[in-house]
Amino acid sequence: MKKAAILYIDTITDPKSIEDNIITPLLTNKDTTKEITDFITAQSITTKKVINEILIEINKGNVALFVEGESQVYLIGATQFDGRSVEKTENENVVKGPKEAFNEKAATNISLIRKRTKNEKLVVESVVISKRSNNDLYILYQKDLVNEKLLQNVKNRVKSLDVDAIQNLSLLEQQIEERKYSIFPTILYTERPDRATSFLEDGYIVLLMDNSPDALVLPATFWSFYHNSEDHYLRFAYGNFTRLLRYLALFITLFTSAVYVAVVTYHSEMVPPDLLLAIAATREKVPFPAAIEVLIMEFAFELIREAGLRVPSPIGPTIGIVGALILGQAAVQANIVSPIVVIVVALGGLSSFAVGDISMNFAIRISRFLLLLSASLFGLYGITVFFTIGMFYMVSLKSFGVPYLSPMTPTYKSSSDTVFRKVLKNELFRPGYVKPKDLKKR
Repeated sequence: MKKAAILYIDTITDPKSIEDNIITPLLTNKDTTKEITDFITAQSITTKKVINEILIEINKGNVALFVEGESQVYLIGATQFDGRSVEKTENENVVKGPKEAFNEKAATNISLIRKRTKNEKLVVESVVISKRSNNDLYILYQKDLVNEKLLQNVKNRVKSLDVDAIQNLSLLEQQIEERKYSIFPTILYTERPDRATSFLEDGYIVLLMDNSPDALVLPATFWSFYHNSEDHYLRFAYGNFTRLLRYLALFITLFTSAVYVAVVTYHSEMVPPDLLLAIAATREKVPFPAAIEVLIMEFAFELIREAGLRVPSPIGPTIGIVGALILGQAAVQANIVSPIVVIVVALGGLSSFAVGDISMNFAIRISRFLLLLSASLFGLYGITVFFTIGMFYMVSLKSFGVPYLSPMTPTYKSSSDTVFRKVLKNELFRPGYVKPKDLKKR
C-alpha cells in the first residue's frame, strides 16, 4: 500500500475524467506489481522530475500525480477549457463552400485542418513563446513540401521573442513581422480552416494559438490578400469575374476622391465644358476648397463606418444607413459640401468594402488619404509621384524572405494564380516563390 496525492486546478480540468481515469483505477487496483501507467486509462500520461516543468503542465490543465517513494511525477491529461463551438465565419463569408470557422481552442482548430488533409506528413510543432504566461504556439506545415530555410527562419524568429506574455495571434503578428511601421501587412490572417489548409498544401506555414479564432499564414504576398476561398469554389468565369470587380473596386477607392480634387483644383481643362459648368454650379455656394470639402466627407464616412462596427450589432447597420443619409443630406442643404462630392466619397467608400482582408483594408484606406493629400498639393502630378513611390516601396517589401509582389515581380514558376486564375486542371505548379520541395501539384 502506497500513499498518493493529486494536484490540479479545478477550473481548467475535467472532474469526471479525474474520477473515472485516475481516482477509481488507483483505488480499485490490487496488483502491487503493476506500474502506474499500466492501469490509469487517461488519454495521455507523461512523467517529469523538474518542479518548474510540472507547474507549467498543471497550469495547462493537466493533473499531477505524486506517489510515495517515487522521484518522478505523473502528468495526466484531463484538460477542460471552456470555449465556443465551431461556428460560421464572420469576416470571410462565402456563398458557395464550407461555412466552418476557427474558434479559440487550438486543439479544435488543428482537428479542423486535419479533417481536410488526412496526411501523416502534416506536422504540428508546439513552442512556448512567453516567459510568464507560458503561451503555446503551434507551427503547422507539410514536412514533404515546406522549404527548410523558410521553416528555420520562422522558428528562429519565434524563439528569439523575449516577452512575458503573448495572449493571441494578433499580438504575435506584431512581434514577428519584419517592418513594424509599414502600412502594408506581410502576414495573412484567416479565420477559415479550408483556406489555411490550401496554403499548407502549397508549402506555406500556418500558426495557431489558444485564445485566437484565426490562423496566421506565412509568408504572404500582396496577391494573397486579394484572393479568397470562393475564387476557386466558383466556376472559372464566375471566380474571375468577382476578382475583376475587386480590382476595379481597389482602383476606385484609391483614386476617385484624389482624381476629383486634382481635376477640379488644377486641371479643369480636362473636364468637358457641360460637366465643368454643372460642377461649378453645385459648388457655387460652398465656402471650402474642393480638397477640404472632400476631406470633411471622407472623415465623416470613416466615423460612420467605425461607429457602425462598435455599436451593438442589431443597430449597427441602422446607424450606418441613417447616419450617412442624414449627414449627407444635411451637409448638402447647409452648403457645406456639394452633391457631387457626396457621390464621389460614397463611391470610394463603398468600393473599399470589397477589400475583404482587415489589414489590407486599413492599408488601402490610409493610402487613399495620402493620395488625396498629394492631389490637393500637386494635382495629377502628385498622384503619379505618390503612386510610383508606393510601387517602389512595395517592391522593396519582403515577407520572411519572399518578395511582396511575387510571382509578378520577380517572376517565379507557378500556376499563374495572380490577377486571374486558370482552369483548375491547368494549375500544375505550387507557388515557386515559397520554394516548396515538390513544385508540381499533379
